[in-house]
Amino acid sequence: MIIDLHAHSTASDGTDSPAELMAAADGAGLDVLAITDHDNTSGWEPALQTRPDHLTLIRGAEFSTVVPVGPRTVSVHLLGYLFDPLHPAIVSEQARLRGERLHRGMAIVAKMVAAGVPISAEQVMEIADGAPVGRPHIGRALVDSGVVSSVNEAFESYLAGRGPYYVPKADTDLFTAIEMIDAAGGVSVIAHPRGRGEFRALTVEKIRDLAARGLAGLEVDHPDHDETERAELRSIAAGLGLLTTGSSDYHGHNKKLRLGQETTTAETLAELISRTSGVTPPVGPVGSPV
Repeated sequence: MIIDLHAHSTASDGTDSPAELMAAADGAGLDVLAITDHDNTSGWEPALQTRPDHLTLIRGAEFSTVVPVGPRTVSVHLLGYLFDPLHPAIVSEQARLRGERLHRGMAIVAKMVAAGVPISAEQVMEIADGAPVGRPHIGRALVDSGVVSSVNEAFESYLAGRGPYYVPKADTDLFTAIEMIDAAGGVSVIAHPRGRGEFRALTVEKIRDLAARGLAGLEVDHPDHDETERAELRSIAAGLGLLTTGSSDYHGHNKKLRLGQETTTAETLAELISRTSGVTPPVGPVGSPV
């Protein structure tokens, strides 16, 4: 069974529509796919409407969170699965985050325009096409305008975290996000905990504290992790009773990642599902009928 628990559509910063994501999962031979767009669930319904009969769909989202480290905060992404999208705390926080993304995105664009970079706010909004504005949308505008050759190059230069155009955003406190997902009947897994800036915040002691507050697992098998990091994370998870998942973090042609290149075991998926309230079950062969 091929299970991929982290993929994005045009509802956030992927380049496949939810329908195209379902078709791509079918073409990749997946049995289970989680749709986990950033800070929103608007892709759920169109994905459900176009889901191939044999494919199990896990509905989720990737929450933007922060952890304090000394005088600064570090960004940590948190995957929430099978939660109630209508839970008041979820609705309120996702609306706030969408507004925060838009404000930040437009502020970054304004800095670039002022510096003479040949992109515009209208161009970025057209690329986002109603999705929460994110840096990948700005990266695509930079590619389209011939400023850079790829979105990856944009992130290494114009969109770098310490670059002249960077603008921070007020993300959710990580502990609060875990408790919010739990209250909404779902389960939480930290995305790529060694892949980006997370390693600075996610010490063994911090992960132990998160587990005590309800964290269910760690995304161990991820394209950003090398074998040493995977071994370290498996050891931490084993010591704390956390689940270990694997996922591609697919974004369409925004990133050179393929669906199913990292996977989760069927046993882990079953345990993950068992820890939810059942308010938002899987849809398809592994879960409930349509």
